[in-house]
Amino acid sequence: MSYYQHHVFFCTNQREGKACCQDHNAQALRDYAKDKVKALGLAGPGGVRVNSAGCLDRCAEGPVIVIYPQETWYTYVDREDIDDIIEQHLQHGRVVERLKI
Repeated sequence: MSYYQHHVFFCTNQREGKACCQDHNAQALRDYAKDKVKALGLAGPGGVRVNSAGCLDRCAEGPVIVIYPQETWYTYVDREDIDDIIEQHLQHGRVVERLKI
């Protein structure tokens, strides 16, 4: 069993002159997700961990998140997308198909 039920990695990489996740406000949305997961009481061992990651090498697909151990990749646009990922995937174990890449 994993130490965390869900380990969420947000690419927050900033690249000079090339497309990157930080161009899409990735750090602010990672901070939002981390705060929301804590507020919902989901954070911690046996629960959810939200981390920043360097480049995840999927820059062409917009801002990206990968959730382990399920190895589920998502893209997102705004807080509503992050809310859907938290509610559907992290709370109820259902993949958010419309955001999956």
